[in-house]
Amino acid sequence: MSVVTTQIPQDLHIHTTFSQWDSAVVPQQTPELIARVRHAKILGVSDHFEHFADRFDAYKAEMEKWGLHAGTEVDGSDYVDDAASMDFEYYIYHCRDRREEYQAIERLLDTGKPVIIPHPMVLDTDLNKVPRECYVEINNRYVWRDDWLEKIGPFTGDFRFLIGSDAHQPIWLNQNVARYVATELNIEETILFDR
Repeated sequence: MSVVTTQIPQDLHIHTTFSQWDSAVVPQQTPELIARVRHAKILGVSDHFEHFADRFDAYKAEMEKWGLHAGTEVDGSDYVDDAASMDFEYYIYHCRDRREEYQAIERLLDTGKPVIIPHPMVLDTDLNKVPRECYVEINNRYVWRDDWLEKIGPFTGDFRFLIGSDAHQPIWLNQNVARYVATELNIEETILFDR
């Protein structure tokens, strides 16, 4: 198996065919492909929780088989209790600007697993209301859609940041735009896992 020699440090926001109802995910985006491309030294898959929750054991086994960290992307407070009851390594949590969404973060933090807040600009997340134990993600997919300097800039000293791809297709397996934004904001990336 060949390995890409210019790996980025970490990518924990990758989708696969386990996100079965996400029309942006192509059939080729399998855990095996992610493992073989190995565009990052540390790789994690965070498929949409509501798409595979009934197949959690198969999901976890597939991630272990390919040496991938098993996370999930939780779309708001409605899914938090169920997601928190399963043995994920981390959570990517959609937090819209509603009281119940901020309250649900606490239930995820109670698991002791990392909680990552993605897309704060697209979801209108008020970062003032997000616990500082959370990580904020800058990813390729949405960061360019708004004024990231204005929306994220004031919080660079308040949170630890992760950089992600939010890849749904093989061609998205990079973090070029997200890394540009992080550099412009002088953000130092946090690495969550050793492998």
